[in-house]
Amino acid sequence: MGKYRGSYRLRIYEKPDFSGHMMEFMDDCPCVSDRFHHRHVYSSNVMNGVWIFYEYPNYRGRQYFLRPGEYRRYRDWCATCAIVGSFRRVNEF
Repeated sequence: MGKYRGSYRLRIYEKPDFSGHMMEFMDDCPCVSDRFHHRHVYSSNVMNGVWIFYEYPNYRGRQYFLRPGEYRRYRDWCATCAIVGSFRRVNEF
């Protein structure tokens, strides 16, 4: 098990293919709809670090691991729907 010491950067988008409303995050988010004002995240760009998306707020429900890369649609991170309730940085893996 190693600790990740780099920076974290994540962009989430309201629509597929990196379109619509976008927000960039560098820290954990316990409730996406409070910060992003959308319940749905249709695409994401993980620029730095490894993140976990959760189905529900407060880091509950199904988990999806996202390594650095482009996720044009929610299916790219193996989700069955576009609702992301919360997400956080992974610093142990």
